[in-house]
Amino acid sequence: MKLPSREQVEALRREYPVGTLVELIHMDDVAAPPPGTIGEVVYVDDMCQLGVRWSNGSGLSLIPGVDSFRRVEK
Repeated sequence: MKLPSREQVEALRREYPVGTLVELIHMDDVAAPPPGTIGEVVYVDDMCQLGVRWSNGSGLSLIPGVDSFRRVEK
């Protein structure tokens, strides 16, 4: 598995800073929140995963390019 570069991680952190709201469209995971669930980005890790605190209490991370989601304007 190829690790993301520091530049890729920093670019994603600029695109999704802490506090950004996102809406889940689709995640292929049995523990995934239902589509339409809103969450708040709480971190972007070194593997380019978005740590999200979902409105239903879940803490499942998003993987850009794998999971489908969109930014929600506040």
